[in-house]
Amino acid sequence: MIIRDSAFEKIADSVKPDSKKRVVLQHIQIHEGVTYHIYTNSTGQIVLDPQVTIPASELWVFEDKEILASIDRGMADSVNGRIVDRGSFAKYVKNAP
Repeated sequence: MIIRDSAFEKIADSVKPDSKKRVVLQHIQIHEGVTYHIYTNSTGQIVLDPQVTIPASELWVFEDKEILASIDRGMADSVNGRIVDRGSFAKYVKNAP
C-alpha cells in the first residue's frame, strides 16, 4: 500500500515546473539522507514516498520476520509503559566511563 495516510494537506498553490520540468518543494521539511520513490496515477497525481537506506550489515533484521516482530513488540511495550528499569549495564562494558 503506497498511501499510508489519506489525510493530505495542501502546502502550496499554482506551483509550475521550471524549464527543466523540476518542481521546487519550498515548504516541505526534507531530512538529510532521504531519497524518494515517485508514483503517478492515471489522473496525473504524483506521490513522493520517502525512503532511507540502511547498512547492508543491518539488512538481516528486516529479512528475519521473527526478529522484526520481536523488535516491534518491544517498541510497543516501551510506548505503552510496559518496561522494567534494570539500571545501568556500564559495568559489563570494557572501557566504560
